Amino acid sequence: MAELPKTYEEWKYCITVKCDIALTQDYINERLSALSTVNDYNTEKFIEMWGPEHHQKTIQWFAQAANEFKAK
Repeated sequence: MAELPKTYEEWKYCITVKCDIALTQDYINERLSALSTVNDYNTEKFIEMWGPEHHQKTIQWFAQAANEFKAK
């Protein structure tokens, strides 16, 4: 199993560099919406694979990214 990011900076690096995904406002909003829908199939699988604590951290990190985006 891959090592999970422990900080916002590690998470952001994984998303933007390793996965080469731009953290656009649209992408952030889509992910926040999906991750906040607990009965969504993909969200259920995310929680099953990575656990509820990482799920909550990921939501917090996307929210932090949204705040950074708004501050630009």
